[in-house]
Amino acid sequence: MKHHNTTKKFGRDRDTREALMRSLALALIENRRITTTIARAKALRPYVEKMVTMAGKGTLASQRILIGRLGNQPDAVNVLVKDIAPTYTDRPGGYIRILKLAQPRSGDAAEMAIIEFV
Repeated sequence: MKHHNTTKKFGRDRDTREALMRSLALALIENRRITTTIARAKALRPYVEKMVTMAGKGTLASQRILIGRLGNQPDAVNVLVKDIAPTYTDRPGGYIRILKLAQPRSGDAAEMAIIEFV
């Protein structure tokens, strides 16, 4: 059954969609703030928040899972585990904020947003 299993497809097949989420997550972890479309930001938020929660555990198993999810990027996992996750140990969730921008993208008038860590 497909109850409550709807995901944004973005007009892509599964592998391309996962690569998109992975690259957006890596950019967010490295830069702490990125500008993207609202639809992508809303799809990225739970993806990264689950990673931050897992990084907060700090176990070797969770680090290996994160390395697999981020496409064999151990440097990004180290940033996530040592820099980002310790700042949210007291917070039960909601590590990311989405701010809508007033100006749409000039090429196709897509609504844009800034996604950043709180």
